[in-house]
Amino acid sequence: MSETRKRSRRHFGGYAHKKQRGSRELEVGAQGVLVTCNMNERKCTSEAFSLLNEYADALYGPEQPADTQGSLSEEEEDDEDAEAALKKEVSQIQSSIKTHQQRFSAVESGANNVVFIRTHGVDPEQLVHHILSDLHQTKKRKSRVILRMLPVSATCKAFPEDMEKFLSVFLERWFRAPLRATYQICFKARNSSHNKREEVITAVAGLVGKLNPLNKVDLTNPELSIIIEIIKAVCCVSVLKDYTLFRKYNLQEVAKEPTNQSTGPQEPANQSTGLQEPANQNMGPQDAANQNTTPQEAANQMQEHGDGGKVDGSAESCDITAGNGMKEAELE
Repeated sequence: MSETRKRSRRHFGGYAHKKQRGSRELEVGAQGVLVTCNMNERKCTSEAFSLLNEYADALYGPEQPADTQGSLSEEEEDDEDAEAALKKEVSQIQSSIKTHQQRFSAVESGANNVVFIRTHGVDPEQLVHHILSDLHQTKKRKSRVILRMLPVSATCKAFPEDMEKFLSVFLERWFRAPLRATYQICFKARNSSHNKREEVITAVAGLVGKLNPLNKVDLTNPELSIIIEIIKAVCCVSVLKDYTLFRKYNLQEVAKEPTNQSTGPQEPANQSTGLQEPANQNMGPQDAANQNTTPQEAANQMQEHGDGGKVDGSAESCDITAGNGMKEAELE
């Protein structure tokens, strides 16, 4: 009997306890940063906290845990009994822990090799753009495990009707007339099978076109990138600048030195062959003319812009359909 009890506790009690400890999961209404890694989520979380706190202190100042109740005076402590004083001290400790975790807190994302850092009182889009801008300028690699950091400005339910209703209002900030911009749509779904890439891209492009018909699709160098990341039943949305410049917000790639500077004098032959390629590049403006169509007509040109490979974030691939050909670019 004792062995069966131990087995039942091991299989049921232990598992339930583990699920309770990790009950904080990504939910609708959350705002934060989606971080992808390669097979080491604990190290990824540690690096993410370090990076976010470092640059958040530079942008917003160091986080100061506030003493909401304040310290008790000696006279008040003498009047209260020991039990009441103990309860008050415990509540002060709990409130200080809450204020210390107010800016950043780790949440279960619901997908392997993906970490979600929830933010409070911080603009995740501004913060992550500041991090990547600094890494792009200094070329200093400040992480070993983190691959991409994608800010999440808002979340909604990952069902077509809910997404359409939410995005029709969310996208007004960037695309509603008289505002206009060139854009692309980047879509990725994890542990979700009820959303098809083509249908989502077509619907979102239609919404952008309704906000302003002058909004144009540009798959080579867009001004804005609409990021849609679906994990289970939660849709994470953001609109990002410099998405191609910052190598799809990949911390490893953006910190690399340009390969053109490393070419020595012994490679003039390769550089001369590069001069023969404008013939292909001259076709770009013709294709760009096709890309600069209304969002409804250009929605079918856009394919998935996200992580490829067996491991989330291990490799990023873009399959872009433009004109009559398909161009594939792969980042390690």
